[in-house]
Amino acid sequence: MKIEEVEFTVFDLETTGLAPESGDRIVEIAATRIRNKEILGNLHSLVNPDRLISPSAYEVNRISQEMLLNAPHIKMILPDFLRFISGSCLVSYNAPFDFGFLQNELALTGLKSPSLPQAIDLLRMARLVLPGLARYSLWFVARTLGINVVQKHRAFSDVQITISVFNSLKGLLKEKGILDFENLVSLFGLSSHTLRDINNTKISQIREAINLGLDLRLRYFSGSSGEVSEREVSPRQIKEEKKRRYLIGYCNLRKEERTFRIDNILQIEVV
Repeated sequence: MKIEEVEFTVFDLETTGLAPESGDRIVEIAATRIRNKEILGNLHSLVNPDRLISPSAYEVNRISQEMLLNAPHIKMILPDFLRFISGSCLVSYNAPFDFGFLQNELALTGLKSPSLPQAIDLLRMARLVLPGLARYSLWFVARTLGINVVQKHRAFSDVQITISVFNSLKGLLKEKGILDFENLVSLFGLSSHTLRDINNTKISQIREAINLGLDLRLRYFSGSSGEVSEREVSPRQIKEEKKRRYLIGYCNLRKEERTFRIDNILQIEVV
């Protein structure tokens, strides 16, 4: 499936602090569902967290205790949010942070829900597509891409900035010939069944080539330069290190043994 055919839900959270494991809760949630550049719907609400907001959080988002007194509790919001995102791929800037809070709220409310959908971490996407920036805060990446915004650290306005950044980065990927949703998930997705299935398919292809003594032609995305290149490789072995898997092989382009991250391999073809 092509990236432009997929429905994405871009979402953002504001919270009482940084650590759900220490009792911090969601105070605002916003989401916009899109396909290509078409807006399909919006969801937004303040959330009563049943606890005090930390002074440091208030300094960032300016959401006060008084603003939340009459806001609904998260157990009233989550069912609507889960229905809203159903069948889409989530997109978030620093997705592990937001997913940590969502999983914590689901556990606290005792909601019986399916696993959260596949998600793209836009922060990881920015770091790989735009290597070498001085910083990777959302507003700085937006300015680098020519998006003139002021980040207010409110959920709905940050979603709008995130959409603009996402669309710009997708445009840069298109210029590199990265058009398939499977490649997007492989490069920038959070760990999930979908990502594991994609990587396991690649590993099966590589192992078969090793067993048969065949060379491979790879389309490879470099995490250091952000460029896509084609390599002819004689595969030697697959190794795992720090929960990531790598192909070790002799690269005919560089004339030396090289290491390739499995999730950065875009396409495999037997030579």
